[in-house]
Amino acid sequence: MLVLDTCALIYDALSPASLSRKAVKAIEKGEEDGLLACSDISLWEIAMLIGKGRLDPGTDAVTFLRLLHTARQIGVVPITPEIAATSANPSLFGHGDPADRIIAATAIIHKAELVTCDGHLKAVKGLRVIW
Repeated sequence: MLVLDTCALIYDALSPASLSRKAVKAIEKGEEDGLLACSDISLWEIAMLIGKGRLDPGTDAVTFLRLLHTARQIGVVPITPEIAATSANPSLFGHGDPADRIIAATAIIHKAELVTCDGHLKAVKGLRVIW
């Protein structure tokens, strides 16, 4: 499994040039292998950005999220008790963004790499980051 954080999902769909070369290669390989995934909270974050007018994908939120999900066959990983508990562990996370914590915990629990440009997440112990 290769987990894409919210920014990586948005960049991949709307601004691929914003992705690093390593991120592009990892995403392409993950797509070939059928291993791409995101946390379900990323869908919520994207819907919120669209709803607040901070992201304009050129369509409504539901259509964009469906296209995002199907374009690369990205699996959506639900928050499980293990992910919730890991995301709440204060010794793992130096910042308080709940969505980032859930996304990172998703990758940790599934022993997956995470595609992210977030500097805070790069510092999380046990999290393997690609950027």
